[in-house]
Amino acid sequence: MSFPATFRFNNFRNVAAAAAVLLAPALAHAESGPFADFAGSWSGSGSITIADSGTERIRCRGTYSVNGDGSTLRQVLRCASDSYKFELTSNVAAKGNNLAGSWSEASRNVNGSIEGSISGGQVNALVTANGYAATFFMSARGSRQSVKIDSKGEIRAVTISLAKGN
Repeated sequence: MSFPATFRFNNFRNVAAAAAVLLAPALAHAESGPFADFAGSWSGSGSITIADSGTERIRCRGTYSVNGDGSTLRQVLRCASDSYKFELTSNVAAKGNNLAGSWSEASRNVNGSIEGSISGGQVNALVTANGYAATFFMSARGSRQSVKIDSKGEIRAVTISLAKGN
């Protein structure tokens, strides 16, 4: 028995549509993890307050890699002012709204841990290392990101506004 070509085509189209409906939740979940909005290249400017030097303008570039389900983030953030520079690398994993991981700063050979929370594209964390502590806030909305670091150490404050893809 032979079926008309239009029936076979429609049947294939129906199967394809059903597969798309079944796969849509999995694909949406893969793109909706807590770090999904951070993936990509970022650049921008802001200010840095250094304990002995005051406040200066700063320029930054960042590369953020996120795994397939959006639950882990690798951040490399390079910033420089007229007299100061830093290269911050972070590796963080989220479990529910909690996050934990590690960080390092290459030019000063310092590293430590990160603990905090993430919700709605906003990270609130405490970064620590051998007597050093800083609060770290990061927020991503579409193609805009803000980063704020506050500490009582050498770097007192960093405030950065970044744009994606620049």
